[in-house]
Amino acid sequence: MKIINPATTEVIADIPEDTAASVAQKLAAARSAQPAWWATPFETRQRAVAKWNALVAENKDRLARTLTEEMGKPLQQALNELNALTGRVDFFLANAARVLEDEVVQAGGATEERIGWEPLGVVANISAWNYPYFVGSNVFVPALLTGNAVLYKPSELTTRTGLALGELWHQAGVPRDVFQVLVGGAAVGAALLAQPLDGLFFTGSYATGKKIAEATAGRMMKLQLELGGKDPAYVADDVDVVAAAASLADGAMYNAGQSCCSVERIYVHEQVARPFIDAFVETVRSFTVGDPLDPKTYIGPLARRQQLEVLEQQVADAVAKGAKVLVGGQRDATRPGWFQPTVLTGVTSDMAVMRDESFGPIIGIQTVASDDEAVRLMNDTEYGLTAAVYTKNRERAQGLLRQVRVGTAYWNCCDRVSPGLPWTGRGHSGVGSTLSTLGIRAFLQPKAWHLRQA
Repeated sequence: MKIINPATTEVIADIPEDTAASVAQKLAAARSAQPAWWATPFETRQRAVAKWNALVAENKDRLARTLTEEMGKPLQQALNELNALTGRVDFFLANAARVLEDEVVQAGGATEERIGWEPLGVVANISAWNYPYFVGSNVFVPALLTGNAVLYKPSELTTRTGLALGELWHQAGVPRDVFQVLVGGAAVGAALLAQPLDGLFFTGSYATGKKIAEATAGRMMKLQLELGGKDPAYVADDVDVVAAAASLADGAMYNAGQSCCSVERIYVHEQVARPFIDAFVETVRSFTVGDPLDPKTYIGPLARRQQLEVLEQQVADAVAKGAKVLVGGQRDATRPGWFQPTVLTGVTSDMAVMRDESFGPIIGIQTVASDDEAVRLMNDTEYGLTAAVYTKNRERAQGLLRQVRVGTAYWNCCDRVSPGLPWTGRGHSGVGSTLSTLGIRAFLQPKAWHLRQA
């Protein structure tokens, strides 16, 4: 597998890929090793995860540069991800023991009844490239803490990042057969899906998630799919337009818009539309586009060159149907892997840019006449990941957000994730939850205990 720097198109590594045979061998090794890992005292597993967390922090500069080189994320944003990762892992460390505790349902009679918790067994994680440290840790950290063995297949776009994480797990004391990295693209993913796994956890697009669900239909294993979004935001008529514009521009363009929870649609009340749009465009124009290794760069190249064509098609479709390009709208003429930060107005719900996931630095802004119209348009989607409302009135915001079919609701903020809250979606945004105590319990199965003294 050739690893290519998206900013330079330089081949920066050539790494041997797994085969169907090696995937089966790794599963067999994990299957043999998992019972001993589950039998290991929880405190020992906890110390290994804490050690891994410390090693990640110690190596964050190297890890950040690796991510930037192979995926194109600006270096400062890669560091931001690693800095925030520590707190996410700390949450799992602080809460896993409590989730593992037995629940006594009945005591004091002839029979004691309780619910116990056991690991799924061997779980696979097919992970994403856009936030590999975050989305990987959402799976493998609680999986290891709860006694599972893990087969981790990072995206082919962040293979070196995945291998680096695996080496740190082994340095931290997790046995090599308990955490194994699989190297490869679609063929290796397919080989992994063919294995008799106990759980499969995927993060990626709806299209791929649908294929995985179809490929595993009828298999009696845990399947969890963390998929994409077409995340809307509504700007009400009582906002500070400058503050709202700054927040939403960052929510739309951070990581070049390559986030499942990036703001992808904005609805703004007609009474504040003009000043909001002016402030939004001014903010977007201020973003530094350039070399991702430059600490000042805010927008780097797209990780996947083929997405450039998707964005071009969305712009062309919108313009053909009457939209106006206020800024950007095309590839960067001097940097082949970059797409210019793009703002479109005059958009309507029949345009691809307002319906299909963009996953790039592009946003459509539509004017609405009322809260009711905003809610109707926010719900006009097959996705249901996040939604935001900007208003000074908390009650108004909560009332509107209760009507929107999403897993995460934001008031006066967007594009953020908290380890204490579940990350979950509706519709094409996926099945199951990561993060929070629900995201720990996802790697456990209950056992009912009936205990009677003879």
